[in-house]
Amino acid sequence: MKTQSILSNFVLYGRSIWQIVRSRLSPKKGLEDILNYRYISDKLATSGQPTAAELELISQAGYKTILNLAPPTASNALPEEQAIATSLGMNYINIPVVWDNPTMADFNQFCEVMDNHKDQLIFVHCAMNMRVSAFMYLYRHLKMGFPASEAYSAMKTIWEPNATWQNFIETAIASSSNDFRSNELQENF
Repeated sequence: MKTQSILSNFVLYGRSIWQIVRSRLSPKKGLEDILNYRYISDKLATSGQPTAAELELISQAGYKTILNLAPPTASNALPEEQAIATSLGMNYINIPVVWDNPTMADFNQFCEVMDNHKDQLIFVHCAMNMRVSAFMYLYRHLKMGFPASEAYSAMKTIWEPNATWQNFIETAIASSSNDFRSNELQENF
């Protein structure tokens, strides 16, 4: 079991490094060129860590809030991201989700931010769009009422969760209650 987990992490991190290198070497023309960019709706998009130039593209596209789920110590973190985002007229929020220890407190804070910004354009990112895609899966399924298969298929375009994240996802779903579900499908995102 340990060997399989080590091999799985090795493959995941190797793939991640390749995606970062490929993204940074490619010329940037638009949002779709940002590392692991995903359009969710007219009000919401997600990605891996944007560069300073990409933050400018995000601002030019009309996004008002940047939500970063990566800790400032992430390997590809942009050290001055908050200053850059605010200088471009965007709000900046950081929920530093520890890669090896995502918590329900992190997810609940994420849901609160999403709910509080549902009437404006919000751009959500982390280092590789893995944390974000898992949180978006849970948010869309548990909070917005999307079918699990539909919400999960969007996450799978980024990655297949490792054991830590699969366990977190299963725990979040098992512990969800009626308080966490909306009564009807929300059209906000």
